[in-house]
Amino acid sequence: MARPSPAHRPRWSAPAALFSLGWFPRRRRPATARSVLAGEAAAEAARKSSQEAPPAEETETPAEPDFPVVGDTAAAAFFDLDNTVMQGAALFHFGRGLYKRRFFHKRDLARFAWQQVYFRLAGSENPEHMADVRNSALSIVQGHRVAELMSIGEEIYDEYMAERVWPGTRALAQAHLDAGQKVWLVTAAPVETATIIARRLGLTGALGTVAESVGGVYTGKLVGEPLHGPAKAEAVRALASAEGLDLSHCAAYSDSANDIPMLSLVGHPYAINPDSRLRKHAREQGWRLRDYRTGRKAAKIGIPAAAGVGALAGGAAAAVALQRRRR
Repeated sequence: MARPSPAHRPRWSAPAALFSLGWFPRRRRPATARSVLAGEAAAEAARKSSQEAPPAEETETPAEPDFPVVGDTAAAAFFDLDNTVMQGAALFHFGRGLYKRRFFHKRDLARFAWQQVYFRLAGSENPEHMADVRNSALSIVQGHRVAELMSIGEEIYDEYMAERVWPGTRALAQAHLDAGQKVWLVTAAPVETATIIARRLGLTGALGTVAESVGGVYTGKLVGEPLHGPAKAEAVRALASAEGLDLSHCAAYSDSANDIPMLSLVGHPYAINPDSRLRKHAREQGWRLRDYRTGRKAAKIGIPAAAGVGALAGGAAAAVALQRRRR
């Protein structure tokens, strides 16, 4: 069958249409007391986990002779996780692994799949969507032991996450490690999941959403709120204070405009695979940009390059495939 000419191909404008209809609202909100609490809790958890982190693996580093500065002990680097270090959402991949292990039902996996479709389609996050993801995750882990989830998380990383790490971003992180600097993940994902990913990548540690546990068992509640937006900036600020860092020497990397508060804290902000709002803001501010996706159209509109019509159904297809294998 002959392909339609470029002039007759339909334009994919769903993101613009959905935003215009108000389905995916864009909001900014200042840090609140709960944001500060979430940030401080994440910083404390990250410092504890980093003490047991293994030495970093040696990999090739990008050619940037003037930065990072070797031997600058007042500097560190902070990396967002989803679509910055890893393709897609870590919580979705974690959910797939838990479904495989019968932690929840097919209808719950369908909800995770929709959340992943949303994440790819919108190219960014918003508070309502993050709240839905949070509630899904908390309902699943409530009553389970922290040690159990950590052990399972190691397996899930190998199954679904390892091959989705962006080599370019990994090289940027390694450059900071090679310069003698600490490197932290900063993410709304659970701190336990984030810590596993950080360790497997040879990073210092992770700042993540802290779920309450009593006696090593999850209660289904959070300490503060998800580490998202302003809460990330508070976490970085708290960790920098505890570690004696000079934020003007530090670097931060993210794909999302929601992380502008965190990026604005440091002296060396980077937009990595940026969504359209962050790309615009980065250009206005003169921030450095890196895009490891393929396809200029995807780069222009801030959607992952794989997010074509077929890829948008990837989350749902994964759910169907897993279900079929179980029969």
